[in-house]
Amino acid sequence: MITKLEIENFYSIQDRQVLDLVVPGNAPTQTDHLVETWVGSQERAPKIIAIFGANGSGKSNVLRALSFIAWFVEHSFSFPDSNDLPFKPYNDDEHSDRPTKLKLWFPAQGSPATQTVQDNRWCMYCYALEISNGKMQKVHHEAIYFWPSATGGRRTRLFERSEDGTVKVSKAFGLGGPERTLLQRILKPKSSVIPILAQLIYPSSIEIVKLAHSVETNILTMKRDRSDRLVVQEYMDRPELMEQLNRELNQVDVGVHTFEVSPADDRDASLHHEGLNPIPFHLESHGTRQFIKHFPYLSHALTNGGVAVIDELDMAMHPVVMGEILRWFRDPERNPHNAQLWMSCQSPSLLEDLQKDEIAFCQKDEKGRTDLFSLNDIKAVRRDDNFYRKYMGGHYGALPLIG
Repeated sequence: MITKLEIENFYSIQDRQVLDLVVPGNAPTQTDHLVETWVGSQERAPKIIAIFGANGSGKSNVLRALSFIAWFVEHSFSFPDSNDLPFKPYNDDEHSDRPTKLKLWFPAQGSPATQTVQDNRWCMYCYALEISNGKMQKVHHEAIYFWPSATGGRRTRLFERSEDGTVKVSKAFGLGGPERTLLQRILKPKSSVIPILAQLIYPSSIEIVKLAHSVETNILTMKRDRSDRLVVQEYMDRPELMEQLNRELNQVDVGVHTFEVSPADDRDASLHHEGLNPIPFHLESHGTRQFIKHFPYLSHALTNGGVAVIDELDMAMHPVVMGEILRWFRDPERNPHNAQLWMSCQSPSLLEDLQKDEIAFCQKDEKGRTDLFSLNDIKAVRRDDNFYRKYMGGHYGALPLIG
């Protein structure tokens, strides 16, 4: 679960923007949309984060930041040093040479003091990343901090990597001389130190790699609309996923009862409607095809307790179907591991199905700079307000300016 995200100099986000998902103490306790950040924690956060705003306001860039962090932690070590990392700083001369800064807060099981995840204790962690831009793009700073209860909640450095590649560690991390020498030898200027530490069996790093691996997303630099062939192949490779999909197709009213792939030809995928001949997948309605394409992201997160990061999930999706997807993430039985759904939204009508703590906005100024804020950041917003009506009435900002 992600509890806080900080972004600076990343695409349209110029100045530091912070989205803090930990809800105020007066938030309702008898609710299915909030969950403890860990068992016994006094802090709670939503399982759904829906971001609204005008076209070009930066909604997708917030999701890109999450996706980039996950990609960087998991895949940057194998990334060619000759290539630019897959992101852009704010697009003006002044900021093209300034560093990009990203931070992510999340809880994880395990105590760095004991280097074990078997002691049933939890800590809040922060992963911090700073990348220099311009002609010499490279990691300028990378660190993990944690807040152990033994120190009264005081921030403690677990490790910190500087621009020259040196890695400073706390005693709790226990990085020995041989491992430190190996790090210095194989660490690359554009790659994360996390996967190397995970390979050296440091549990705190393993937890971060697990979090990165749990992120299922359809956007990194561009929104990925996977081809029909790849979608069909994934269902062919994962029969249990196709079984789950067919159960849901019978629940959501899209008029379909079975999605099927011919065993003789994996290009021959079709959907079966009651009383009709099978309809080829590529001729099916756009909304139904989008549901089938997005379902693997949602299923993976719900099954494994991950994070689904989906750009424009509500595009071409009926509001009733969207309401059912929201219900999946709120339902403790359907979502036993407290998976999160992060999504950018185009349809304001979805605000009628969301709670105050689940709503965030992106607003751009006259220079195209993104301002990111949650509904909880706005004063005097009541939980029983009609969010759709007030948003469309301009009470929250983040509306297109026409005329």
